[in-house]
Amino acid sequence: MHHQNLIIETERLLIRPFTMADIGPAHAMNLDPEVSKYTGDGGVVSMEETERRIIEDVLGDYKKYGYGRLAVVLKSEKKFIGFTGLKYLDDMDEVDLGYRFISKYWGQGFATESARASVKMGFETLGLNRIIAMVLQDNLGSIRVLEKLNFEYEKDIMEDDLLARLYSLSKARSPEWG
Repeated sequence: MHHQNLIIETERLLIRPFTMADIGPAHAMNLDPEVSKYTGDGGVVSMEETERRIIEDVLGDYKKYGYGRLAVVLKSEKKFIGFTGLKYLDDMDEVDLGYRFISKYWGQGFATESARASVKMGFETLGLNRIIAMVLQDNLGSIRVLEKLNFEYEKDIMEDDLLARLYSLSKARSPEWG
């Protein structure tokens, strides 16, 4: 699948592949202490590291797997407000749903709206049967998003030396996608 196809429009959001222009806003988001509290980054990600992640990890994933994390643009403001999307984790052989938003945009349903669109793309376009998500146990907002999408808690795992909860959603179990 060519990553040109990775453009999703929802009611309020444009979800599209990352470009170099997203590095600055993504870096600013990573420095937000409200955000870094739940990412395991500790708010110390350098601009170079943000750039490396976007170029090597995200753009690399598009080339290698045909999909990856996507930038989220708020249509009404025409600006980058975070990311969403699926990432293949080769060490686990799982596809992971992730999302992260600038904290001033929290609590407005953007994570749920974008994550639902990502799940739909995973099941309907990419033909996946199972999607996982990993979340720190005190990140209640993120857990609520997963519960709204019918993800179920599976087990605790260690992720980057932090205890995380692994949730999963299988297509078979999801009337919405079945």
